[in-house]
Amino acid sequence: MKILETDLEADLMEREQRFGAHNYHPLPVVLERGEGVFLWDVNGKRYYDFLSAYSAVNQGHCHPRIIGALKTQAEKLTLTSRAFYNNKLGELEEMMSKLFGFDKVLLMNSGVEAVESALKLCRKWAYLVKGTPEGQATIVFANGNFHGRTISVISASTDETARAGFGPFAPGFIHVPYNDLAALEKVFRANPHIAGFIVEPIQGEAGIIVPDAGYLAGVSALCKKHNILYIADEIQTGIARTGDLLCSYDIAAPAHQPDILILGKALSGGVMPVSAVLANDDIMLTIQPGEHGSTFGGNPLACAVALEALQVVIDEDLSGNALKMGELFRDGLRKIAAKNAFITTVRGKGLLNAIVIDCPESSDMAWQLCREFAKNGLLTKPTHGNKIRLAPPLVITKEQIGESLEIIDRSLREFARKI
Repeated sequence: MKILETDLEADLMEREQRFGAHNYHPLPVVLERGEGVFLWDVNGKRYYDFLSAYSAVNQGHCHPRIIGALKTQAEKLTLTSRAFYNNKLGELEEMMSKLFGFDKVLLMNSGVEAVESALKLCRKWAYLVKGTPEGQATIVFANGNFHGRTISVISASTDETARAGFGPFAPGFIHVPYNDLAALEKVFRANPHIAGFIVEPIQGEAGIIVPDAGYLAGVSALCKKHNILYIADEIQTGIARTGDLLCSYDIAAPAHQPDILILGKALSGGVMPVSAVLANDDIMLTIQPGEHGSTFGGNPLACAVALEALQVVIDEDLSGNALKMGELFRDGLRKIAAKNAFITTVRGKGLLNAIVIDCPESSDMAWQLCREFAKNGLLTKPTHGNKIRLAPPLVITKEQIGESLEIIDRSLREFARKI
């Protein structure tokens, strides 16, 4: 018997529930195709993608140049391990080193692998260069941070949802309020064994929390003053998302360049896991052969994809488009918020934005509103209960921004009539 499309969708969701781990709570839509800023479900319905795979798909879904690089390299060589040289790794390392202004690049796979690598580098530097007593290197994290979900990274989280039931936790991490330079300096003064401070230039999972102007420059200055490594986690904010190639510093005038830069997500345009840690020789060369590695890290397929993904960002000026479209989008959101009591706050930078819904964090109102958005053709999800992240691919046009704002406005009005 022929399965109706609605039955097919239900069957596919039921399979995931029956055979897969329940570690996600997806919106009830089953996707099968993407192009540019759009996604299509198995029923053929088209949606605007306003999550961009948590900012991994900055270049748009299935960008033809990136897919072309993937296909070409996949027919030649995909994996050798780092037991041998390959003809793509050095090319990518050179491009990234020169583009971002660091001596060395360490290629990994997932974002949290890159974070783990940065933490290991930080500790190694503390013992070999700073002279920290063995076993005493401490790393400072901001409250409200999100850097991944490994045991060591959640040991530094302040989100009990991420931590509950996973202890005991790794030692050597302390916390400080985000966007508070005075508190940061107090912590630095109190502990002579602090090795590094890792921070998101904009806190994404916390609800797109944008710090005060001058905060990151102040972080850089304090770290230099106290001989502490400034580690910028740009896994979500990097690669043009916030209106510049990077959010933590200007690559053309790197006065406040971090000591360690972490990239991921859009480094491959959402095609495959590619992440990177960048640092200068005095930090990167503290790790010697055999002390750190990854079978897939730096594989030729990933390198070919990342080379093209970065070049697309440059050639298409996606930073400039993110800046212009972000300003247009926030202006439109503010106009909607002015006539809609549901929205209490509009915030963001570039095309990394959020609205805060007037409800408790424990309420499911934001979730239900995202279902209303989906019904009208726009996909996104809440974060931290009452905040909705709005982050489309950076190839979005002015006309598409206008259409998206119309969907958001209409959805809010329809939702208001239901409650």
